[in-house]
Amino acid sequence: MSDSRRAIVLAVGGGIAAYKSAFLCSRLVQSGHDVRVVLTKSALKFVGVSTFSALSGQAVATDVFQPEQFPLGAHIELAKVCDLLIVAPATANVMARFASGMADDLISTLYLQVASPVLLAPAMSDSMWQKSAVRRNVACLREDGCHFVGPSSGWLSCRASGEGRMSEPNEILEAAEALFN
Repeated sequence: MSDSRRAIVLAVGGGIAAYKSAFLCSRLVQSGHDVRVVLTKSALKFVGVSTFSALSGQAVATDVFQPEQFPLGAHIELAKVCDLLIVAPATANVMARFASGMADDLISTLYLQVASPVLLAPAMSDSMWQKSAVRRNVACLREDGCHFVGPSSGWLSCRASGEGRMSEPNEILEAAEALFN
C-alpha cells in the first residue's frame, strides 16, 4: 500500500448497522482517503445511494453490471484501485458468501477480485453470532487472511444485549489505519 492517499472500497451489507457505515464513510473521507462505496441489494433497504454518493464524492456501485459507470464491470474496476476493502456491516450472509467462494452479486465478486487486504466488521444478533456455522465461516475467513474488527457487546436492534454489535466507526477507522501501518 502506498504512503499517500489510500483508496478504500467500503462495502455495506444489509443490516440495521448500515446506518453506522454512513458515518464511517464520512470519517474515512475526512481522514484523507479516497472512498468508493458498494451497497448490496439488502443494504439499500436500510440506507440510500444518495447518502453515500454525497459523503464519498463518488458514484456508488450497486450491481456488477453498471456499464455507464463501470464499463469493465464494477468488481474489476473497483478492485484495480482498491488498497483496502472494508465490509461494514459484514452480515452473516456476506461472510457465508465469502467463506464459500460464491460470486453471485457485486460484493461477493468484488471480494474474490481484490488483491488488497480485507477488513470485516461483523454485525448481527447474538444468537446468529454464536451459531457454529457463523463461527466456522469466521475461522475460514481468518485463515484466508481477512482481518476483523469486532463485533462488540451491547444493545442490539433485536431489543436485547449481547455480542454481535458492529464496532463503532472510529474503531473501524483505527483498524483500517493500523493495516496501512
